[in-house]
Amino acid sequence: MKPASLLAAVIFFLVAAAHLLRLVFQTEVLVAGTVIPMWVSVVGIIVPSALAVALLREAKSSSP
Repeated sequence: MKPASLLAAVIFFLVAAAHLLRLVFQTEVLVAGTVIPMWVSVVGIIVPSALAVALLREAKSSSP
C-alpha cells in the first residue's frame, strides 16, 4: 500500500471521528452566526468513511 493512500484514508477516518464526537457530545457549531444542524454530521460520518474504505480497498487491490 502506498503511504499517500494510507495517509489520505487516515485523514478521512479522523474527519468522520470528529463528526461522530460532535454527535455524541451534542456540540453546537456556529458559522457566521448560523447553527449547523446535527444531520450535517451524519453526512460527515458516512461520506468520509465510505471514501476511506474505498481508498483502502483500491490501494490494497492495486498493490503488487
